[in-house]
Amino acid sequence: MARFKVGLHFYQQHTTIADLRKLWQDADQMGVDSIWPWDHFFPIFGDPGGASFEGWSLLAAMAVDTEHAMLGLLVTGNPYRNPDLLADMARTVDHLSGGRAILGIGSGWAERDFAEYGYPYGTAASRLKDLEASLKRIRARLDRLSPPPVGDLPILIGGGGEKVTLRLVAQYAQMWNTFGPVQAFAAKNKVLDEWCARVGRDPAEIERTVMLFDGREVANADAYVAAGAQHLILGMGPSGHRSGMVGPPFDLGPLRELLDASKG
Repeated sequence: MARFKVGLHFYQQHTTIADLRKLWQDADQMGVDSIWPWDHFFPIFGDPGGASFEGWSLLAAMAVDTEHAMLGLLVTGNPYRNPDLLADMARTVDHLSGGRAILGIGSGWAERDFAEYGYPYGTAASRLKDLEASLKRIRARLDRLSPPPVGDLPILIGGGGEKVTLRLVAQYAQMWNTFGPVQAFAAKNKVLDEWCARVGRDPAEIERTVMLFDGREVANADAYVAAGAQHLILGMGPSGHRSGMVGPPFDLGPLRELLDASKG
C-alpha cells in the first residue's frame, strides 16, 4: 500500500494547557504530517461546563512550539470570525510557523457555540451560503495582505454534503476533510471528482483527508487509502472522552500504530 500522510486531531476540552503543549510537541517529534485542534467554545462530550480553550489562539502557540507538522483547525466555524480577519489570522500563524499553516474551514454546526457567543444560527442552507461568500472574501484578502503568506496556506473545507459542500471544495479548496465509514468516504470521494469535472478543476489538485474518530479505525487505514484517502487524521481527546480512544491524559499508542502503518 502506498504511503499516506498522518495527522492528529485533538479536542481541547477537559484538559490543561500544559498537557496540550506536551501533546502537540510529542506528536511533532513523532513525525506526524499535521496537527489540528477543533473550533468549539465549550466541551462537546462529557461535562458541558468543563475546561475548554479557543482554537486559533492555540494555533499561534503551536506555530512556535513545533517544527515540522502542518497546523490548522479541523475546522474553523465560518460564522465565528470576520472572513477578512480570519485570512489575516491564518497568514500570521503561517509566518509564525515558517509556512506550515492550513486554513481549515466549515459552515459550523454546534448551536451552543452560536447562542452563547451571540452569532445568528440561521439554517444549514444559510450557513453554507455564508461559507461561500466568506471563501471569496478570504481568497481576495489573502491576495492583498502584506507581507503575503510564506507557505502555500492551503484552504481545507470540512464536510460531506454532496449538493453544496463538495461543490465548494471543488471550486475553492486545496484540501478536503470528511469521515467514514470507508464505504461512505469512497462514495463522497467519487462525488467530489464529479464536481471537479463539472467546474473544470483537476481533482488531483485536492488532497483527500479523512478523520478517524477512534483508534480502532487504524486497522482500516489500507481500506481508506484504497478508497482514495491520502491523509488520515486520528482524533484524540483526553482521558474519559471515549472508550478505546485515549488514556491518561493522552494515549499516543494508536497514533504510533498509524504512523507505522503509513510507512507500508
